[in-house]
Amino acid sequence: MKLLKSSILLISVILLTLVVGKANAFSHFSLQQIIRQDTTKKDTTKKTGKNNSSIDQKVEYKAEDSVKMSADKSIVYLYGNARVVYGDFELDAGYIKYDKKQNSIFARGVKDPKTGRYTGKPIFKSGADGTAIADSIFYNSETTRAKVYGVFSEQEGGFFSGGQSKKQIDDELHIKNVMYSTCNLPHPHFGLMISKGVVTEKQIITGPVYMIIEDIPTFLGLPFAFFPKPNKRTSGVILPTPGEDATRGFFLQNGGYYLGLNDYWDAKLLGSIYTNGSYETSLLSNYTKRYKYNGNINLAYSSFKDGLEGTEAFRNPTKNFSINWSHSQNANANPGTTFSASVRLVSTGKRGYYKNTAAGTTYDINTIATNSTSSSISYAKAYSNGMNFSLAASSDQTLSTRAISLRLPEMTFNVPTFNPFRPKDAVGEQKWYEKLTIGYSLQGTNRIDTFDSLLFQNDGLKRLRSGFSHSIPVNMSFTAFKSYLNFSIGGTYNEVWNFQSVNRRYTQFADNTYTFREDTISGFKRAGSYSLSTSMSTKIYGRRDFNPAGKIQALRHVITPNVSFSYSPDFTKAGAGPYREALYKGNPILVNGVPLKYSIFDGMAQPGSFGGPNASIGFGVDNTVELKVRNKNDTTGTGSKKIPIIQGLSFSGSYNFLAPSYKLSTIGFSGRSQFTDKLGINYNGTLDPYALAADTIPGSLLRIRQDRYFWQAGKFLPRLTNFGFSFDYSLNPEALKRKNEANDKLGEAANKKGMTDIQSEQLAAISRDPNAFVDFNIPWNFSFSYSFQYSNDGNNSTISNTLNFNGDVNLTPKWKVTFNSGYDFKNNGLTPMNLAIYRDLHCWDMSVNWVPYGAYKSYSVTIKVKASILQDLKLSKRQGFYSTYQ
Repeated sequence: MKLLKSSILLISVILLTLVVGKANAFSHFSLQQIIRQDTTKKDTTKKTGKNNSSIDQKVEYKAEDSVKMSADKSIVYLYGNARVVYGDFELDAGYIKYDKKQNSIFARGVKDPKTGRYTGKPIFKSGADGTAIADSIFYNSETTRAKVYGVFSEQEGGFFSGGQSKKQIDDELHIKNVMYSTCNLPHPHFGLMISKGVVTEKQIITGPVYMIIEDIPTFLGLPFAFFPKPNKRTSGVILPTPGEDATRGFFLQNGGYYLGLNDYWDAKLLGSIYTNGSYETSLLSNYTKRYKYNGNINLAYSSFKDGLEGTEAFRNPTKNFSINWSHSQNANANPGTTFSASVRLVSTGKRGYYKNTAAGTTYDINTIATNSTSSSISYAKAYSNGMNFSLAASSDQTLSTRAISLRLPEMTFNVPTFNPFRPKDAVGEQKWYEKLTIGYSLQGTNRIDTFDSLLFQNDGLKRLRSGFSHSIPVNMSFTAFKSYLNFSIGGTYNEVWNFQSVNRRYTQFADNTYTFREDTISGFKRAGSYSLSTSMSTKIYGRRDFNPAGKIQALRHVITPNVSFSYSPDFTKAGAGPYREALYKGNPILVNGVPLKYSIFDGMAQPGSFGGPNASIGFGVDNTVELKVRNKNDTTGTGSKKIPIIQGLSFSGSYNFLAPSYKLSTIGFSGRSQFTDKLGINYNGTLDPYALAADTIPGSLLRIRQDRYFWQAGKFLPRLTNFGFSFDYSLNPEALKRKNEANDKLGEAANKKGMTDIQSEQLAAISRDPNAFVDFNIPWNFSFSYSFQYSNDGNNSTISNTLNFNGDVNLTPKWKVTFNSGYDFKNNGLTPMNLAIYRDLHCWDMSVNWVPYGAYKSYSVTIKVKASILQDLKLSKRQGFYSTYQ
């Protein structure tokens, strides 16, 4: 163990010293695209040279200042915004000399006599290559050779500047003292200095290469380097990140090997090792087929030792795993058919994957606190007649209890509502019977509810529950009284088929308590239910006008009342449906004088909906209140705008005539009020119309709910059992708008540049990075959200408050501080806070992220270049603290 600690510590020091330089020296990706590849077909039978150089092509030239010629008119001198076009070669410069005899073109800038600045530098473009700027250029139109001094050119996100470049007749490029950087300035802040090198179609061979930072040469370099240019993904070593963990010691993290298998599939093998003997391995693979589908697979396994050496927790490491799979299909790949997958399976228990690995060593608080995961794999087919079919496999995990629910598979088939009595070629107004609509829905399920430790036992499949449910809705809608009233009448028939059912054997004790043993019986069982309903709704408008010249001009109130009636018989009668009487020694078990019953479909795949008798009237009312006010931004003085004071304030309830007690339901209400453009409040609550009375049990201080209305108990208002409201507010709403606009522009820029698949993937990763959302153009932003919940059951009341806030501020045009936290009203303290400091270094990004307190306090410092092509050139150190001792 000591040898392992010493080895990792030594390697960490070496990597911290050399990782920056070697990441650039050996990474073919850093320089593999110096020259854009020509994707057009070439005629390989036609050779270019002195005898066949296409010299018959027309040379076009012009100049704004003057055009002069030699005495024999063989040399043309162009002054002032000169331009020469020869085939696919285009050249603009302050001064151009064209020698017809030598077939040569020379261009340079000119020195401004007033300012002394060197202006009019040559700007040239050849074929499909990008535009470049140089101090001077010599080009031979016969041999197509070129020599360039002080070039500045962008190639695939990187920039070449300075030195000399010489293009040979065989398209081989010789370079000398050229700097490569991701800084877009002609005089870059940093870069790789290539003392000399040869660039061919498939490779780059260089002499001494070293890094320069702020014009200061560093010792980070190599005597020579070889860069393959296969124009496709290639394999290579991924250097690990050295660092230190508070409880597991020094580490080498996320080192491994990248496999560029082909243009459609790659893989990344990573591993992490700690000095206390802990380790983690992972396999990440991405796959894609353009215009068809794309996805990724991520498999991870870890073995972490906790506690002190010699303890039980240290001797028995905690082993965890994680399986993630994401797949999506292009909408145009197969219209009408979709296949998608989102799988996330992790090890569960007290030391589950997220908690034990600190969210896969990301230290993300939200992920660490995750207690449930969901997975699904689905296939769907939509037919031209509106019918649709879907087949899915899904699961739900509860990480703390290790409970798991699998549905393998789940099938649905839907027939949209149609008018069976309306002819296909019918025209004109519908007859009353033609308004009748019928639909159909089928759902099939295979389901297992168990714990992950029992899932793969020998009797695991015996827990499988299978069944189907059918639903046939019938409805007819019409209007009356000049369309003032809207009526709807209909019914629904439901039927469930289950291939398993339960049988309970009860045992009753002397104190009238009971218990039962449940047996699952295989066999087909069915049961059906139906319901009838009718409803009516209308709208009532109210308006009050005020002074047209005043600030408030009018008030508008819209009331939408609705009344409905529904009926369904008693499906809980023993023997009439799925319900059975609870028997003990052949006698029914009574609870409060009523026979106890149970459903044979309890816990089955399709339990159905089989309730007691119902003949209820439902009632509700919805309210909308708007103000019409004068618009202060209207310069004409006649403009106005509407302010929704109350949006959707609704009350609803029902009264069941067949219920044995408590016929009137509770009254629920909800709504939203928008006071300003920035501030809106959502609220909801429940009113209980029944009174409370003291418990009849001697010595009890509890109050129980009575089947007696509040006005019968002398109360003026119903009892408020729960109430809640929430709102959010931004002091600078332009911040969110600017972020969305920035994301849109980022995508538009990618489309215009026609990025490759690799660059598109990198761009997508950048958009998910928090750094991509730091906008230095927004000087400040602060937003917060608040929610309040109150509940009262008549004996105990609870109040909960939640306050979250976040924001950012520019200390200077180059420094920004962001924060994210909240307030815990129960513990009277701040929730875990995240602070970040960003520094814009033009071609570099520096960020400091800090969680100052809490169980997962941590900090990280990152310095990296902005361009993704050199993303391996970074310095990062993270130190996390989280409890691992048991």
